[in-house]
Amino acid sequence: MLNTVRSLALSLLLAASSLAASAQDGVVYHLDDTSSQALKALRNIRNHLDVDPAAKITVVAHAFGVDFLMQGMKDRSDNSFEGPVAALASRGVKFEICEITLKNRNLNRDQFLQEASFTPSGVVRLAKLQQQGFAYIKP
Repeated sequence: MLNTVRSLALSLLLAASSLAASAQDGVVYHLDDTSSQALKALRNIRNHLDVDPAAKITVVAHAFGVDFLMQGMKDRSDNSFEGPVAALASRGVKFEICEITLKNRNLNRDQFLQEASFTPSGVVRLAKLQQQGFAYIKP
């Protein structure tokens, strides 16, 4: 009987530890303004992965936060966003664009970098990721 209780307690402890560890690995970065957030976010994500290479990072962009994912888009110093986005995507970072933004701004999917994917609603996606245990960061 005592061995059964110990085994059950150990199993519960291992399951709880596993669940806690997986919840800590997910992070969502929220961007809604390219000019004030994109460079900072890309730098923070690179640093994040340098320290925690196993982190699962998703970037959700909507409103004017989608602009850095557009083909040919450059920062204030005239550097393309394409290289840093591609480098982070190769490290497993997912970049998601709000389709409501596309509709509201009359944008098309083919205007965006190949690393970008699309989600029906950026705000809904943010909420769902947080419900799944993703940490929320807005640079």
